[in-house]
Amino acid sequence: MMKYIFFAAGLALAAPALSAPDTDGSAAEHPEARPYEKDANASQNVDAALTRAVAADKRVLLVMGANWCHDSRGLAGWFEKPRFAAMLKSKYEVVYVDVGQRDRNIDIAQRFGIEKIVGTPTVLVLSPRGALLNPKSAPTWRNAASRDEADIFAYFDQFTPEL
Repeated sequence: MMKYIFFAAGLALAAPALSAPDTDGSAAEHPEARPYEKDANASQNVDAALTRAVAADKRVLLVMGANWCHDSRGLAGWFEKPRFAAMLKSKYEVVYVDVGQRDRNIDIAQRFGIEKIVGTPTVLVLSPRGALLNPKSAPTWRNAASRDEADIFAYFDQFTPEL
């Protein structure tokens, strides 16, 4: 009986350490947001962003994701942080497009040269006239929640069109 009491006490003492957040940096901490609206008129929102981008000489940042997706929510959460929001506002018109289970609004991705959504989020950087500027890296954001904040910021702040 005494053996079980010591075992139970040991588990009780170890439980907080087992559930404590990882402080060695191996698990990325990130904010989360849920901006993907399945009932939004995505085509209309993209067209409006392109119109605003032409008028303001900005790029369009088209984030194709879903609220069920950890990485989509993570990237959107970073974009809401003041540092990101200020940088994005000065350079981009940001549009979130819900892709459901990668079966909704795929025509929008295809319109800009992405044939299918292989992971979420898929992040398209468009010129004001709608040219896809990041065809190689657009589908590579499906690990956005585990990326380093500084790297994400640098990518969008110093974006260079891919050849």
